[in-house]
Amino acid sequence: MANLSFMLSRAVATGRANCGAPKSRAEVLAALLRKRAEASRHGQFVQERNLREQIRWALPIERPQDELEPA
Repeated sequence: MANLSFMLSRAVATGRANCGAPKSRAEVLAALLRKRAEASRHGQFVQERNLREQIRWALPIERPQDELEPA
């Protein structure tokens, strides 16, 4: 039993490697969109509504002066 426990903890640790915090806002947005689609497919309307709010937050913000400045 101890060996199985060790194997499980090692698998969990390996799965977490480099998958902690998202690297960009786009990564967060993509994950939220996948979760919202899944909630919609399963008829979880409250969860879908909550995810829509989080998606609005994750959308990039562009200001008009950013568009006018040369890159």
